[in-house]
Amino acid sequence: MESINFIKGYGKVIPSEEDPNSSQKNNKRTSNRRLKIIYISSAIFLTIAAASLIGVLVHESTTESEESETTTPLASKSNSAEALKTVCSVTLHPDSCFSSISPLNTPPINNSPLHFFNLSLQVAIHEVSNLSSLPHDLIKDSPALKDCADLFSDAASQLEKSADLMRVNPGEKALNEMKISDIQTWVSAAMTNQETCIDGLEETGSTAVDELKTRVHKSQEYMSNTLAILNHIQSLYDKFGLTMP
Repeated sequence: MESINFIKGYGKVIPSEEDPNSSQKNNKRTSNRRLKIIYISSAIFLTIAAASLIGVLVHESTTESEESETTTPLASKSNSAEALKTVCSVTLHPDSCFSSISPLNTPPINNSPLHFFNLSLQVAIHEVSNLSSLPHDLIKDSPALKDCADLFSDAASQLEKSADLMRVNPGEKALNEMKISDIQTWVSAAMTNQETCIDGLEETGSTAVDELKTRVHKSQEYMSNTLAILNHIQSLYDKFGLTMP
């Protein structure tokens, strides 16, 4: 009996002798802890999932925006100004190229290099045609101006022949090697006529022709732009990602 009392005094507790209220309290605490752990774990999981979802959406939105900016084709109507700048960049006078063609491209109809070439040719024809109608009173007092009037008329005719070559018949290609060669010849000849006029005006030494010389130089720029676009037409089509018609 003494040995049994010693064991009880050491602190050993027989299960049948435990306090039932204490056991219930322990069970409640354990249950509460588990619920807290579950709530906290769920909250952390949901937070991480939400953050991941937001990150994916932001990344996809940014990627789509970047792709839209980098893959928008130059031939797109919404990219008209950029397309024209690209075409004019191959010329010696990109500013006059852009400023003269841009008003004719409203609203944008077609952003192909051939379309911009045709507009540039129209600009050159218009400018040279205006020069060919010099006042007769001015011409009769200056042999050099009379020569210029004839040269302007020839230049306008040569540019019109170039425009005729761009009129496409059914089943015909818009451009081929022969057409390109012929247009290069006509535009170059028109530019030569303008240069001959300027040389003659320089010899007169008259200040009355200064304004005319400025206009002649302007028309030369337009023709130079037209010729440069034609000379680079294939590389421009490659840059636009288009097939040359």
